[in-house]
Amino acid sequence: MDTITSTHGGGGTARRRTAGTRPRGRRDTRRPGGPGRPPAEPQTWFAHALLAVLSGQRPVHFLLGHTIGPAYEQLIDLTSTPPDRAALRPVLRHCGRFRPGPGVIEAFARVAVGDRVTAMAFRLERGQDLRWRCAAIEVGPRP
Repeated sequence: MDTITSTHGGGGTARRRTAGTRPRGRRDTRRPGGPGRPPAEPQTWFAHALLAVLSGQRPVHFLLGHTIGPAYEQLIDLTSTPPDRAALRPVLRHCGRFRPGPGVIEAFARVAVGDRVTAMAFRLERGQDLRWRCAAIEVGPRP
């Protein structure tokens, strides 16, 4: 570690860090912001986002730029009745996918609310800008 030594009025010396970012005593060489966990797959990200909207944790327009065609209207219909705030928070248990062709993901998710389980299905399509957008949504009965 590079240091600069300077004297102060009291005759003592003080050390100031100028290079090296690890805390004193840390021995590993990993740096903050380095390689972390890989980004979520598109179907997992969308399943979490859809669940947040359906449970009232996020507003419906949170997914406005992530839907195309009639999917946004489907989403508005699904959220037309406000969720019960006293109800348990839903948890995403599993999210799977099927790729019927290039640029298309048909995904399904199992959602648990307390001891009840329901399902969601949605279709993601990759646009010219390489962003995934939802084209269709189906949700099982709400617990």
